[in-house]
Amino acid sequence: MNDKSSMLAQLGMVRNMLLRAILVLIVIFIGLTFFQDLIYLKISEPLTQFLPKDSSMIATGVASPFLTPLKLTFYSAIFFALPYLAIEFWNFVSPGLYKKEKMLSISLTITSIFLFYAGMTFAFYIVFPLIFSFFIQAAPEGVMVMTDISNYLDFVIKLFFAFGLAFEMPIFIFALVWSGFTTTEKLANGRPYVIIGCFVVGMLLTPPDIISQTLLAVPTWLLFEIGLLTTKIFIRN
Repeated sequence: MNDKSSMLAQLGMVRNMLLRAILVLIVIFIGLTFFQDLIYLKISEPLTQFLPKDSSMIATGVASPFLTPLKLTFYSAIFFALPYLAIEFWNFVSPGLYKKEKMLSISLTITSIFLFYAGMTFAFYIVFPLIFSFFIQAAPEGVMVMTDISNYLDFVIKLFFAFGLAFEMPIFIFALVWSGFTTTEKLANGRPYVIIGCFVVGMLLTPPDIISQTLLAVPTWLLFEIGLLTTKIFIRN
């Protein structure tokens, strides 16, 4: 009976957590809808700055001019709500942790959010200008580059997610070692396979061009090395 009551209480906590998260997400989304055009203009800058003067982005779908900025606004709401979602998750799991585990979990949560934002920032300011400049310059003579706004959004969201996830490599390394699944020595010995894996993942998550694949693979490998170094120091201490 006690186990059943405890399970029901936990389910109630999960329900309340999800309801609060959804409410916050809805509030942020509604607030951002007033700026949806500005948000799309900002996100499209890495491409539009390289378009020829007589070219522009286009909408091939009937509802694209309305739905695409709205879709981007929803993704932006999730982006801004990430810290709150992390806090909700932390409040849910923290009662079952020891004091040292709580301190560690707080540090990992904050670091993971920062790294995810850092990955998206790296993609927006470094990767996007390079690959869009390359794509436009590589267009055959006589071809007018006019990108569909819906296709562009799907493209950049995919890269945002890929780079945000790739920048979580140090957290992933730490979790593997801390849980006892492996050791830093074993990971270091497998470095050649990790490097190959980084390029394979870059090939799968990015467009079929060597620039974006390399720009994802190299930082992921460097973050792997950073993860090894910090894990050795932190877990040893």
